[in-house]
Amino acid sequence: MSAPDGSPVGAERSIGQLVASATTEMSALVHDEIALAKAQLKQDVKRGAVSGGAFSAAGAVLIFSLPMLSFALAYGIRTWSDWNLAICFLLSFAANVLVAAVLALIGMIFAKKVKKSQGPQKVAASVKETAGVLPNAKPHPRPEPVEDVVKAVARSSS
Repeated sequence: MSAPDGSPVGAERSIGQLVASATTEMSALVHDEIALAKAQLKQDVKRGAVSGGAFSAAGAVLIFSLPMLSFALAYGIRTWSDWNLAICFLLSFAANVLVAAVLALIGMIFAKKVKKSQGPQKVAASVKETAGVLPNAKPHPRPEPVEDVVKAVARSSS
């Protein structure tokens, strides 16, 4: 049985191996946090798209429904109440504006959710905090080049 780095279980690992393992783990953590930031950003973009869609729907309802709904509603009010036709048209226009206002309100609610979302900022702060630990770590000792070792062996044997 062996540890994740290939060394036997129970064997003492050198400081260099521990630092190398910690650096690998830290790198994986930073990559995971970047992936989290991307996922949160994607969610915020979706909310923004819903908000834009609701605002667009509000505008489309206001523009495209006015002629048909205004005439139908105005003549319907006139039939039920015998009021002046101009007042009936004003009431039908007010009803269309009310529908558009409700859709715009829905759009504003989603826009506020997007604005309040602090997901990527939280992840960025966490990445900075994690990266702040790295300068305190000792660098992994590098093995001496083979040429220097051969020269040292040659000197000691002569």
